[in-house]
Amino acid sequence: MRVEKHPVLGDLPEAKLVTITVDGRRIQAREGEVIAAALSAAGIRAFRKTPIHHKPRGLFCAIGRCTDCAMTVDGVPNVRTCVTRVREGMEIETQDGLGKWGEGK
Repeated sequence: MRVEKHPVLGDLPEAKLVTITVDGRRIQAREGEVIAAALSAAGIRAFRKTPIHHKPRGLFCAIGRCTDCAMTVDGVPNVRTCVTRVREGMEIETQDGLGKWGEGK
C-alpha cells in the first residue's frame, strides 16, 4: 500500500526498518516516516474514535491542522500522527474520545 515509484517524485529511497506496536500489534515501519504513513502502509485506516458517538476517524488533512489522526503515542494522547515521525519501539494506541494520559516512555 506504499507508493514506491512515483511518476514525479521518483523512487522511494531506502530506509531502515523499525518495529512499532499499534494496539498490541507489532508492525514494520520505515524509520523517519510519519506514523500515519506507516499505519496506512500496514492497512490501518482508523486512528481515533470521536468523543460522543465513538465513530472512527483517520487521516484527513495530513498537514497537522485537524485532529482526525490523533492517537495516543507512548502514553501521550492527542499526538497528530500525520506530522510525528516513527522511531523504534513506539507504542501507539487508537484513541477513544479525548484520550487519557498514560505512562509515557
